[in-house]
Amino acid sequence: MIDWRTVPTPCYVVDLQALRANLELLARVKARAGCRILLAQKGFSMFSVYPLVRQHLDGVCASSPHEARLGREEMGGEVHAFAAAYSDSDFTELAGLCDHIVFNSFAQWEQFKGPLAAAGRRLSPGLRVNPGYSEVAVALYNPCAPGSRLGIRRAAFEGRSLEGIEGLHFHCLCEENADALEHVLAHVEAQFADFFGRLRWINFGGGHHITRPDYDVERLIRIVTGFRARYPHLQVYLEPGEAVALNTGWLAATVLDVVQADKPVAILDASAAAHMPDVLEMPYRPNVLGAGKPGEKPWTCRLAGLTCLAGDVIGEYSFDAPLKVGDKVVFADMAHYTMVKNTTFNGVRLPSIATWDELGGGFRLVREFGYEDFKRRLS
Repeated sequence: MIDWRTVPTPCYVVDLQALRANLELLARVKARAGCRILLAQKGFSMFSVYPLVRQHLDGVCASSPHEARLGREEMGGEVHAFAAAYSDSDFTELAGLCDHIVFNSFAQWEQFKGPLAAAGRRLSPGLRVNPGYSEVAVALYNPCAPGSRLGIRRAAFEGRSLEGIEGLHFHCLCEENADALEHVLAHVEAQFADFFGRLRWINFGGGHHITRPDYDVERLIRIVTGFRARYPHLQVYLEPGEAVALNTGWLAATVLDVVQADKPVAILDASAAAHMPDVLEMPYRPNVLGAGKPGEKPWTCRLAGLTCLAGDVIGEYSFDAPLKVGDKVVFADMAHYTMVKNTTFNGVRLPSIATWDELGGGFRLVREFGYEDFKRRLS
């Protein structure tokens, strides 16, 4: 067990044993379903653990040249890229890094198919499609919401040539179970299956919560194997990011002060706005080690960050005893969409990054951040 009293704060700590368990499950899915699985770096880019990840997954997907370069340099394996649009300079860089590159419109495909052919290396081009169906409840995260800029609708394919296109990509899920994929896939097949015969691969995108305890892994395997039986010439890809790092990380913080408002407010050296922005964006209330819901334990308070943002509030929790200055507060499930999205708003220090390995090595501080990290982002 980690002795949280000795952990410098703020600090992200990734449990390598939990990460291994997730990766081993994903590897079993790959083996049984006959698909390939990529790490979506937009959710988790902790490259110090890529040597472990590469033992189980087939590569990475990237949304920018920086992510593609990180994947190429640190992971190896396949590098796939998708962005809503590419600039000339970004495309030139991506063409030297990627194995697959997915376009979000026919206009971008027409713009870049000449440079792609002249890139001097084997690149497999694809198109992102939008079937107009999704079960994502929050519009902010719904790629198929009305007015979405993501993916090509079926009507736009009329009169278009797919010569040179080798794959299709769809991404319609967010933290969902296999039943949602099954429903989405039915819409994709109904609209786009007439193009499958000329393709080499299809990418089912991300949002698959495969490592969540209640996820129906057997249903996912049936979905993928059934699809492959119908279209045996198509290589199937999945690209979960969150599922790789789900429930593997912690964010340790220290109580700096406890102020009395209409209820006690414990101010931490960590920030929702700067260090765990999905708490405000999703929004959601992360679990805290040893804490309960408001009123569940004897003492209830609000946990809040140290920035000047009035809404830098994490949530309300109850504890066995009142928090005091110097106490540690540890948030669960803080590996994905934390390190990749954090900021230095207000000049607050970025959390350190560490690993914990129950099987050997214990606690290891991988990286600390300071003033120069803040300054280099400015001018």
